[in-house]
Amino acid sequence: HKYRVEWEVPEEASKKNNYTKSYGYIRWFLDGETVLEVKGEGLNASGTGAEISSEPMYMLLNTAISSQWGFPEKCPSNCPCKTYNCRGGYGETCGFSEGFCDMINKPVEYKINYVRVYQDKNDPKQKVGCSTPERPTRKFIEAHKEKYMQKGDLQPLKPIQNGGGECSVAAPMNATLPQSCGGTTRGKCDVSRNPPTCSCLSDWTGPYCLSQVAYDDVIWDPVETLADLGFRGPNLKGPMGVMLAAFILFAVTVAPIVFNNKKKRRSRKGYSRVPDYERLVGA
Repeated sequence: HKYRVEWEVPEEASKKNNYTKSYGYIRWFLDGETVLEVKGEGLNASGTGAEISSEPMYMLLNTAISSQWGFPEKCPSNCPCKTYNCRGGYGETCGFSEGFCDMINKPVEYKINYVRVYQDKNDPKQKVGCSTPERPTRKFIEAHKEKYMQKGDLQPLKPIQNGGGECSVAAPMNATLPQSCGGTTRGKCDVSRNPPTCSCLSDWTGPYCLSQVAYDDVIWDPVETLADLGFRGPNLKGPMGVMLAAFILFAVTVAPIVFNNKKKRRSRKGYSRVPDYERLVGA
């Protein structure tokens, strides 16, 4: 089968869309035919404040299997439906749909031929990134760090670990396995360390070198600088720069010497000088 999802995010009314607000939609397709659609206009009319999501998301390929094939059925009248176990007795299998356990008890494979993501590069609403101008995720997390940290965490936004996963020299080096650091094209098992750990090649990362190095072409949410806050430093070019440099040099060299001399004179004020020892002995 071919599964497809079309996701159009909402857009506020503006000059570029002739002041017409778009509420967006999500459509699901199976083998080219529409099987479900959620329209943003309907969510807006419900009065609940719900809308088609415009938050950055990631794709998850789930291997979980519904006990009712994804379409829940009523529990049979003579079945407790408290425990589901295809290898149990009638009380544990009667809650499943007909044929479900027969499928589970046979060798099962879950194969995915490909996953493709398409976006319109000419549509400003469609962005790639974890923190877009409309959804400044990084700023929100930094403002609510305690909600994104577990006990022992020093910071919520952690860097990706590059290598360091424990590996085995006995694992087949040409296999894409954690024990083999992804295979010879992704990483290698460094036996000079105790215990041996993975060392990733330049294009791969993660503890076991199983993830390809990637980045966003556009950084929508760069870290702020003082200039972003309106601060402008002095212009160090020309005569003004020379004068400022001279002043700073004076402040860090001459000024401390003058200050120390004045401090010594103040400390001697009110005390008589002790006569020379030799002059006292000669007398």
